[in-house]
Amino acid sequence: MKKKSIAIDMDGVLADIELQLIEHYNKATGKSLSKESIEGLSEEDAFTDRTLVREVLNADNFFRTLPVMPDAIESVRQLQENFEVFIVSAATEFPVSLAEKIAWLGEFFPFIKWENIILCGSKRIINTDYMIDDHCKNLDYCMGKPIMFTAFHNVNQTHHIRANNWKEVVAVLNQTVS
Repeated sequence: MKKKSIAIDMDGVLADIELQLIEHYNKATGKSLSKESIEGLSEEDAFTDRTLVREVLNADNFFRTLPVMPDAIESVRQLQENFEVFIVSAATEFPVSLAEKIAWLGEFFPFIKWENIILCGSKRIINTDYMIDDHCKNLDYCMGKPIMFTAFHNVNQTHHIRANNWKEVVAVLNQTVS
């Protein structure tokens, strides 16, 4: 029997980009943003200096040094027992991130085969049974079943199944195979 497939986003789902972006933004601007203070805001409203954000996201080692989301490693390993797992990142917007993301995955998710890593532009072409992402712009075009991973910018979105953390992702997906 063929396993069902899952596309898993990197930034904001596997990697805690919020924490690192907040730290870099605060250091550069002198502001004191926190995860709590930006909850419910769009990315544009939370980080108003968009030129600075692009500079930060294009800086060497930004993506390579992102912290791993709690329980992500163990959860993805567990999901591989019942699903074919693909890591899918819209990385081409920030070309410097391509090699960094591959190296990051090699360090933290070495059990993901190279052929199951997709670095792309638009995710509209991804055709998996499930997609786990923090952005509606990706989930709204999902060909399978979308699962929204909670992030500061999507807490007010209610039109997708939501998972607040990796334990909830595993619970949602395990319901589909039992």
